[in-house]
Amino acid sequence: MYHPYYGNYQMYHYNYQPANWAYPNQMEQGGRSDYSDDWRNVQKDFGQKPFVVDIEEASKQNKNYRTALWTGKHLQVTVMSINVGDDIGLELHPHVDQFICIEEGQGIAQMGPTKDYLNFQRNVSEDSAIMVPAGTWHNIINIGNKPLKLFTIYAPPNHPFGTVHVTKSDAMGSEEGYRQGG
Repeated sequence: MYHPYYGNYQMYHYNYQPANWAYPNQMEQGGRSDYSDDWRNVQKDFGQKPFVVDIEEASKQNKNYRTALWTGKHLQVTVMSINVGDDIGLELHPHVDQFICIEEGQGIAQMGPTKDYLNFQRNVSEDSAIMVPAGTWHNIINIGNKPLKLFTIYAPPNHPFGTVHVTKSDAMGSEEGYRQGG
């Protein structure tokens, strides 16, 4: 049976692309394309379009508690800045897997089966990758002397498209109930 989107193509044949490949070599004609938007002003959600970003730099430049950088149908990338002595806040995503990567600062990652039993705890710092399975209570606490800069990937998305929370209290007030329970 022939499937036009699947094929046994050589993995490392760099000059060949199947004829029905939609990205990444298609470029818009004329003017500035969405492929090169300036992400340095991280106040915009670039989702639903092809996008390339220096995620380390975007994470470090972000001054907001949370900013949705890219929201797709099945995945979301946010950048966060956690103040000294503060935390993300104990949370649970029953149907969302989460990947967190620390780009700057020091913290403690806590996880567990219930909010009263966080039996997993690790120190985290630059380049630490934290995987949070769906249905796991978790928190990240900043124990350093500067803001903890990180990015997180949710699958599926966990925040509304275009989310920007300048402070943690903004986040707590504006998203009560949005996907947090399901």
